[in-house]
Order: sequence, then structure tokens, then C-alpha cells
Amino acid sequence: MNKYIKKWTESSLILKIFCGLIIGAILGITVPQYELIGLPGELFVTALKAIAPLLVFVLVASALSKASDGIGHRFKTVIFLYLSSTFLSAMVAVLGSYLFPVSMHLRNASDVSAPNGLGEVISSMLLKVFANPLISLSQGDYLGILFWAVIFGICLNKIASSTTVTVFSDIAESINLVVRIIIQFAPFGIMGLVFSAVSESGLDIFIQYGQLVLLLVVCIGSVAFITDPLIAALALRRNPYPLVLTCLKESGVTAFFTRSSAANIPVNMRLCERLGLDRDFFSISIPLGATINMEGAAITITIMTLAVCHTLGISVDLPTTIVLSIISTLAACGSSGVAGGSLLLIPMACSLFGIPADISMQAIAVGFIIGVIQDSCETALNSSGDALFSATAEYFDRARRGEDMRFLGEFAKNKSK
Repeated sequence: MNKYIKKWTESSLILKIFCGLIIGAILGITVPQYELIGLPGELFVTALKAIAPLLVFVLVASALSKASDGIGHRFKTVIFLYLSSTFLSAMVAVLGSYLFPVSMHLRNASDVSAPNGLGEVISSMLLKVFANPLISLSQGDYLGILFWAVIFGICLNKIASSTTVTVFSDIAESINLVVRIIIQFAPFGIMGLVFSAVSESGLDIFIQYGQLVLLLVVCIGSVAFITDPLIAALALRRNPYPLVLTCLKESGVTAFFTRSSAANIPVNMRLCERLGLDRDFFSISIPLGATINMEGAAITITIMTLAVCHTLGISVDLPTTIVLSIISTLAACGSSGVAGGSLLLIPMACSLFGIPADISMQAIAVGFIIGVIQDSCETALNSSGDALFSATAEYFDRARRGEDMRFLGEFAKNKSK
């Protein structure tokens, strides 16, 4: 039995996930009535969501408890990369909407509670930050988890003995091992998730609102393959695509099906470890990215808002689009890291143009209709960007300090050519 387990763990995870994807799609088309086939997908996402809050808290606190003084510059770099990439994503969405304007059939939406303005988003974020840490852990509220983990880790760094720090580090390693075990079941989870999506929506989902879906996917793809690589290239001064493709393949594929940046945190942790990044750094930058690096959300908010404007015949000038991009960036940073989290912020952006709430709320309904594709692509971009810019910030810092940049995996192969 151990021989088979070893063989399974040493084989290509991406190949296994691809096989699970194909099998899930075939089963979803041929035997959609067997709903039990989708159970592994639900269990996989549930397990990731269950372990992720504890993983984030322990790793962030452990990293800060033993962090050196030189780690601060990397955090400034990665936060700048997160925010600038999110803003540029919103601008790409503006450009796409101008080149290919789309309309939507606005129908009655279900009763959904959405923020009334930017002030409500900011106040909600602050309330989450100072919430009871136990409640934050139980509810998977990563703003609160990050805040209390940082406080706890800094205090440990100042007053704890080396023995306490070591024990805390060992706990972090134990949780990491649990995560590795869960990830080994990813092919079965992906199979279940694909089966559920295909059996529930069939192929019709690729036809409904085709133009809007196409515009969203093209903008997300443009950011993933043009804008983000350009930012990484400017920082690293070398070909970024091996690193970009590695992040998309190993993080984006899983995030596409989990549709949750929070659930994909353990996957990104594992990827950063394979890329040779400093654990003290990526243990904080990855959960931070899952909270504020929302490129896909900025694209969704901007495109859906401009689609409503185009439908209503509202003319939008260039200065206003810049303001819209800033609002979309700030709103995206406050969006939830779960499926459909960005859609609830569309009314806030629509309010910039005086669009009534009852109209903008209907755009949310349209968003849920196309959500199978939109939210999957959005999350894949968000999550792969977390890993990409964490790696970019670390490699940039190594170059700044004149150290040898040891790129691993496919990135290492590219450097050696």
C-alpha cells in the first residue's frame, strides 16, 4: 500500500487534475442524475476552507515571531504590485468596454444585500479587522485573521523565548503537512466540481450572455498574459512568462474550479515553497493577496458597470473612467474572497453614474447567471496573481540586495538557457 501511495504522491499533480477534469466533464454529460459524484468536490473545497483560516493564522504569527528586519521592504513591494495590478486591470476593462461595448437584458433580481457606498465598504472592513479573533477564525474572515496574527506574531517576536518560537513553528509545520495531504486529493475534488457544474448548467452556460462572458474572459486573459507579465518583467528585468505560466498552471487551474481565493491559499503556499520563496514572507503575502489582490474582481465590477451604462445610454468620458477604475480598485480590495463576492459591489460603482439601486441590482442577477464562467476565471486570475507577485517581490528584493536569484522549477530552466 505504501508503494502505491508513494507513486501517487510523486506523480504529476497537474496531470492528475487534468484527468479529473476530463472524467468529471464526461460524467456530468452522460450521468448527470448521479449527484453523489459531485460529493468529492464539495468535500475538497470544504476541507480547504476549514484548514485555511488556521493555516493563515499560525503561519503568519510564526513568520513574524522569527522575522528579521530585512523583510519589510518586500512587503512594501508586494503591496505596491497588488494595488497597481488591480488598478491596471480595471483600466484594461475600461478599454475593453470601449472597444467592444455590450448591453445586457436587465431583469428583476432577487433580494440581495449590497454595500450602499465606499464608506460602508471601508467601515465593514474595519469592523472585520477588530472582530473577535475566534469568530474570525470560525467564519474564515481573513481581514480579522491577518490583523490578529500580525499582532500575535509581533508580540511573540518581542517577548517569547526561542523554545516558544520553535514550538509555534512546529505547529505551523504540522498544519502544512495536513494541507499537503488534502492537496493530494485535488484530482478527485476537481472531478466532483466539474461534474456538478456540467450536470447543473450543461453546455447552455456557454451560450447565455455570450458577448458579456467573452468580454470578461478576454479582459481577464489580457491581464493574465499581458499586463501582469509586463509588471513582472519591469520589476525583474527578464522574461517573466515561465514564472507566469507556472503560477497559472499550478494555482490558476485549481482556483478556477474552487472559485474561492481563500480556499486556494494552501495551494499557493505550496507553490511558493516550490519556487524557493522565503516562508516568513509568503506566509503573509499570500493571505494578504487573497484579501487585497483582486484583479479579476476589478475587471468584473468595471465591465458590469459600463455594460449597465451602455444599456441605459449613459455616456462615460475618460476622466470618469479613471475615477471608476479607482473606485473599482478600492471596492475590489474590500470584496469577499468567496464565489460571487465581487458581484455585490457592482451597485456601489453604478452609483457613480446616478444609476438607481433597483437597476444596478439587476446587474447582480446577470452576474450570477454567467457566474459559472465569470467567477471561475476571475478567481483564477486573482489567485495566480497572489503567487506571481509574491515571487516577483521576493526576486526583486534579492536582486536589489545583489544576491543570487535562485529561480526554481520552470523559471530556473528559463534562466539557464
